[in-house]
Amino acid sequence: MKTIARRILFVLTLVAYAFLMALVLGAARSGRHLATCNKLEVNLLDEHSTISAEDVQLWLEQGYGTWIGQSVDSLDISRMERVLNSRSAIKRSEVWATGDGVLHVSVAQREPAVRFHTIDNGFYVDAQGYIFPLQARHTFAVPVIDGNVPLKVPAGYKGAAASEEEREWIASVLKLLDYMKRSKYWDEAIVQISVNGQGDLVMIPREGRERFIFGGPDNPAEKFERMERYYRYILPEKGPDYYKTVNVKYKGQVICRK
Repeated sequence: MKTIARRILFVLTLVAYAFLMALVLGAARSGRHLATCNKLEVNLLDEHSTISAEDVQLWLEQGYGTWIGQSVDSLDISRMERVLNSRSAIKRSEVWATGDGVLHVSVAQREPAVRFHTIDNGFYVDAQGYIFPLQARHTFAVPVIDGNVPLKVPAGYKGAAASEEEREWIASVLKLLDYMKRSKYWDEAIVQISVNGQGDLVMIPREGRERFIFGGPDNPAEKFERMERYYRYILPEKGPDYYKTVNVKYKGQVICRK
């Protein structure tokens, strides 16, 4: 009998506990349902973000509509994230609301590695080769490549380049820019890069009138070594501004023209 009584007591205890938890959860759900959004808290994950909390609020208001004063449970969180992720400046976002009426937004910024200007369009590319449009409110201090850029990118496009050839060219350009950045000297010495009518990159130095015909973005170490030979041996002999173009795109050759 004692064993049966203990079992009955145990079952009754479980039932009472389950009933109590149901009351607690029900009260929490009721409180959450009654809670209304009254505040926005934005967490910018990037140390030097060009996105502001005001930007995030504006984008939500433009793309989602009114959320202040709305019930926490009525908010379409997934739609809010889609609205924010559609912005070219945002790499990813996470949105959630808490029972105290606070709407939380966590934002990671998309960081461009290079800016391209074609004949009729301009756009950024990040370190992974992702293309996204220029932004009206912010400009990033990144290398700029203009001229006859061999990329067909429609205005407003976001995503990878359309063809394998274009993706490979972008990847080579990113490697070139990374090499220049790591060298420090070339990153400071070259102020502009253009693409001429033959598809060659043309390096424009900070000083001097020389234009260095670099060819494609491949083999940067070899080509910069040939440019270094020009500065070390040819320039001191001929003097500044003697040559107009210096072609370093061919292996083992430095071709100078007045």
